[in-house]
Amino acid sequence: MRLCVVTPSALAVDVPEVQYVRAEDATGAFGIQPGHTEFVTTLAVSVLSFRDASGVERHVAVRGGVMRVTGGRLVEVATREAVLGEHLDELKGAVLARLRDSAEVEAKARTHAAQLHASVVRYLHRYVRAEQSGPPFPLGEGPAEQAPS
Repeated sequence: MRLCVVTPSALAVDVPEVQYVRAEDATGAFGIQPGHTEFVTTLAVSVLSFRDASGVERHVAVRGGVMRVTGGRLVEVATREAVLGEHLDELKGAVLARLRDSAEVEAKARTHAAQLHASVVRYLHRYVRAEQSGPPFPLGEGPAEQAPS
């Protein structure tokens, strides 16, 4: 059976022959072998393990996602993020490094969004105060209404 794991930016895993796939959803861990019935499930943030045609077990950490099994011969996973690793210890280090990087990027984005929000609130506050105190020019005497000299 074929296993494909895709992220928005890449094809993380494409193995044409796998003997077994182990994944995890909200109900717990489950296994898939060739001929499995068709289904769709939402994956938890977890490690998806699979055994390739030569019997080597490999792992891919997924940041949640959707898994679909079709025709008992194709397992597709769509996830926001995937990290491939041969050994769980290596995967742990790679995932921790990526999560740290992601956390820094997300923190910077939150800070920028908060700064932008505060800027908009200040601008609107100034605008409302100016409206409450009246127009800056008496009616008919603004720069647009003045006759050319």
